[in-house]
Amino acid sequence: MDGVIKSIFTFILIVEFIIGNLGNSFIVLVNCIDWVKRRKISLVDQILIALAISRISLVWSIFGSWCVSVFFPALFATEKLLRMLTNIWTVTNHFSVWLATILGTFYFLKIANFSNSIFLYLKWRVKKVVLVLLLVTLGLLFLNILLINIHINASINGYRGNMTCSSASCNFIRFSRAIALTSTVFVLIPFTLSLATSLLLSFSLWKHHKKMQHTVKGYRDVSTKAHRGVMQTVITFLLLYAVFLLTFFISIWASVRLKENQIIILSEMMGLAYPSGHSCVLILGNKKLRQASLSVLWWLRYRFKDGEPSGHKEFRESS
Repeated sequence: MDGVIKSIFTFILIVEFIIGNLGNSFIVLVNCIDWVKRRKISLVDQILIALAISRISLVWSIFGSWCVSVFFPALFATEKLLRMLTNIWTVTNHFSVWLATILGTFYFLKIANFSNSIFLYLKWRVKKVVLVLLLVTLGLLFLNILLINIHINASINGYRGNMTCSSASCNFIRFSRAIALTSTVFVLIPFTLSLATSLLLSFSLWKHHKKMQHTVKGYRDVSTKAHRGVMQTVITFLLLYAVFLLTFFISIWASVRLKENQIIILSEMMGLAYPSGHSCVLILGNKKLRQASLSVLWWLRYRFKDGEPSGHKEFRESS
């Protein structure tokens, strides 16, 4: 029974890995093709491309860590691999959550309607706001990596100082808790910003709906649809990332306390739902990406329905 459950979890994880790569690669490809055709690229498309690339890297990071933990568990004890996997996960996760937050902030400033002077100041300077957030992101990333490597060095020195099995286990527990605490601290800033953006968008939608009750219906519907589309993207990101953080902590505690790896596979499977699922939400929420995806689906439909290989067609006609 355990083998069957493990096989199901593994199958789902591989499917999520494929969806994550295809979805985010599709975002990059469509925006790059549009960039080449128009010879210019909008700010939101730049953010989407960077976000999709970070998500692809995060998907590979999670999948690679799972492969090592399942097939080569002894390699986790090596200094180089531990440092490499931890730093890669830190960088990809950092950019993934911060770029999603920047995207939500951009949409918020473009769509929300407030008469507050501070909001209007930021709304008129949205490009500068994005640039400042990117600089803050890089600064926090540098600090995050610095603290992570301090914890790694302390863990390695502690292990070298006492080679007994019990001390190594305690050292790994302390290291895992330190990584979890550090990651949580650096995630709280963009997560809180995204949560505030979502609440302010909800308030803006309520104000807009109340204000435009006696206005032309078409205008009201367009603005309301824009509000709801952005809220869907931001709220989905918050929910998926909350699940991602939960599975991250589960995988840490499971790797410390459990010998069986079913819980670890389950946590990795649930964790991959964040970068894979949110890419689908971004495609459906963006008009250009949605139209491109529908075009691809229609092409595939007619390709498999009417575009049989010539050899098969000739064989069927001859018979």
